[in-house]
Amino acid sequence: MSWLVPIISIIIKVTSKGPVFFKQERWGRDNKKFTILKFRSMVNDSKDVDENGNYKQATKNDPRITKIGKFLRKTNLDELPQFFNVLIGDMSVVGPRPHPIPLNIESKNVVEHYMLRHLVKPGLTGWAQVNGYRGETKNNIKLMQKRIDYDLWYIENWSFWLDIQIIIMTIWKMIKGDPNAY
Repeated sequence: MSWLVPIISIIIKVTSKGPVFFKQERWGRDNKKFTILKFRSMVNDSKDVDENGNYKQATKNDPRITKIGKFLRKTNLDELPQFFNVLIGDMSVVGPRPHPIPLNIESKNVVEHYMLRHLVKPGLTGWAQVNGYRGETKNNIKLMQKRIDYDLWYIENWSFWLDIQIIIMTIWKMIKGDPNAY
């Protein structure tokens, strides 16, 4: 897969202005801040937070997403640089997906047991994602609650074989496509 990084980097550089990588602070284990690394999939001047200070999640047909970004997000290839986060110990391959800090702040007081997901390292992929709970949750507390319920089930039932199952399911979803990936 290491051969993909320079190819994707060149395509991003040729098709849109701005940096190849997107960096964003997230909360990891024990709420420790770390900088997540992704391939940039949105236009360079897109804003994560609206004029009211609310986090703006990516939506279906979001005009901020570039053409190559749409493909990268659909195939999860935008997440490939996060293996660097795994290498330096900020993340694991499997675990609850880390949310942007503004989304954590918005969710922690309205989603039951939300902060318990930070008891473990966040992952590149997770139980919630392979079970259909990825993508936009804006204005849908029940959907975010389901995602957190899956994250907590994973934490309580962790095993090496469960991680292997999640990795296999992730690869399958990358090949098949996920309707919530945009």
